[in-house]
Amino acid sequence: MYQFLVSFTVRPEHRDDFVRAAGRTARDSLAHEPGSHRFEVIVDAENPDVFYLNEVYADLEAFETHAGGPYFGAFFAEASAYAEGPTWLMRGNLVGDNATAR
Repeated sequence: MYQFLVSFTVRPEHRDDFVRAAGRTARDSLAHEPGSHRFEVIVDAENPDVFYLNEVYADLEAFETHAGGPYFGAFFAEASAYAEGPTWLMRGNLVGDNATAR
């Protein structure tokens, strides 16, 4: 499985907008993209202006399908107006016995 963690810094007056946009992307991606397995929106414990997206896909190809799809594009079209990022914090493939999709 292909996984990554990215961060965004969001202007304070747009935190709710970011959460809504990311949540909508998560919902739509998980419902309509078979290779999407997890899409979590996380707020930093110390800085409420920093958000993380923790995503898991069946493989790199599934992520590339997501990145070329309508939900990804709509999210960036909106969020780029008030958020800086993404900053890639981690990306790679799961290894070992837990590497199979469930």
